[in-house]
Amino acid sequence: MHSLIASPFLEQHLLLRPGHKDGLLLPEENYEELRAHDPAQPAPAWLADTVRDQWGMDVSGRPASDFLLVRQPSTWGYSKASWEVNLGCNYRCKHCYLGLKVNSGMAWDDKRRCLDAMAEAGVLWLQITGGEPTVDKDFIRSYRHAYELGMMLTVSTNGSLLWRQNLLDLFAECPPYRVTVSMYGATKSSYDELTQRAGAWDLFIQGMNAARAARLPLRMSVIVTEDNAHEEQAMIDLCESWGVEREVYTNMTPTIYGGGEVLTAQSKDHLRMRKQFTGCNAGHTFFHMDPHGLVSICKIGRDDQISLPNEGIEGLARLGAIADRLMLRTGGCSGCTLSGSCTVCRPLAKHFQEAKAPLASYCQHGRKAG
Repeated sequence: MHSLIASPFLEQHLLLRPGHKDGLLLPEENYEELRAHDPAQPAPAWLADTVRDQWGMDVSGRPASDFLLVRQPSTWGYSKASWEVNLGCNYRCKHCYLGLKVNSGMAWDDKRRCLDAMAEAGVLWLQITGGEPTVDKDFIRSYRHAYELGMMLTVSTNGSLLWRQNLLDLFAECPPYRVTVSMYGATKSSYDELTQRAGAWDLFIQGMNAARAARLPLRMSVIVTEDNAHEEQAMIDLCESWGVEREVYTNMTPTIYGGGEVLTAQSKDHLRMRKQFTGCNAGHTFFHMDPHGLVSICKIGRDDQISLPNEGIEGLARLGAIADRLMLRTGGCSGCTLSGSCTVCRPLAKHFQEAKAPLASYCQHGRKAG
C-alpha cells in the first residue's frame, strides 16, 4: 500500500503523504521522471532525500512500488469532489440540511465505477460524507478503493462510530487526510436534544476518545443552534482541551429540497452576516455526487444533475455550462441593487427563497430593514 502520492493538481504537481496535512510542490520535470521511473527500481536519490527531510521517512534502496503511487494526468481538469455515500444517519438532527434520512444508494459495482471515474477526472481530494457515511454498508470498501486510487480522503462524520475497531484498523492502514467531526453540544442534555437520539452524547465521547487515542487527524465543526447556543464557549473549550482544531458554524440553511423547517433551529442571536460571495469554481474544478451517482456542481446547486453511472465520465463535459447558468442572478434576485456585494451564491439564495425564509437569514435587504 502506498504511503506517498505524486499527482497533478490543476496546473501544478504535488507530492503528498496520506495522513499528513503538509505537502510539497513537485517541479514538472521531477513529476515526469517519476512517471517514467520503473516502479521495481529504487526511488531516485532526490526523492529519497526529499521525503526524509519532509517526513522523516527512509525509502533509500526500496522499490518505488513499495511506497509511491504516481497519479496520471487528466484532461478533465477536476481536482476535488464530495460524495454523499448515503443519506441515512443514526441521528435525527433538527438543523440537518439533508431533510429526510433515507437509506438508499447505489450497488457496490456502481460505487466502484463512480470512484474510478472520479480518479480519471483528476479528483485528488475527496470528501466522503452523508448522512452518516460510516453507517453505509459499503463505507469501508468504498473508502479503501478511493485510497487505492490515490485520493486524499476527508471523512465528515458525527463521530458516533469512530470507536469501532474495523474503522480504526482501516484508518491505520489507509490514513485519512482529515476526519471532520460535527459537534452538537457540550453536555449530554443539549447534545441528545439536538440530535434527537438518547445516548448520542455517550457515543460521541466514546468515538472521540478512540479517535484521539488513535491520533486521527481530527477537526471539529462546532454547530451552534437554538438548543446549544448557551454552550458555544463550552464546546470551544472542550475542543481546546482535546488539542483539536475547530471551526464554528452558526448559520442554518434550508434543506436540499427547499424546505424551511430546519431554519427553526437557528439561534437568532448567532445569525451572522456571511462574507461577500466573490465566486467559486463549482462545476469547473470540483463537483458533488449524491448517493445515486447524480453529479451536481456542489452540495447546494443540485439542479440539472448528471448520472455518472449512466453517462460515464463523458457526462462531466456538461457540468461547466450548468455551473455558469446556475450562478446567474435570476429568479427573484435579478435587478437587485446589492447583487454586486451579495453574501450568498445564486443556488443558495434560491433555496432560501423556496423555503420562504426571512430575508435577514441570507439577504442584505433583510439586514437593512432590521
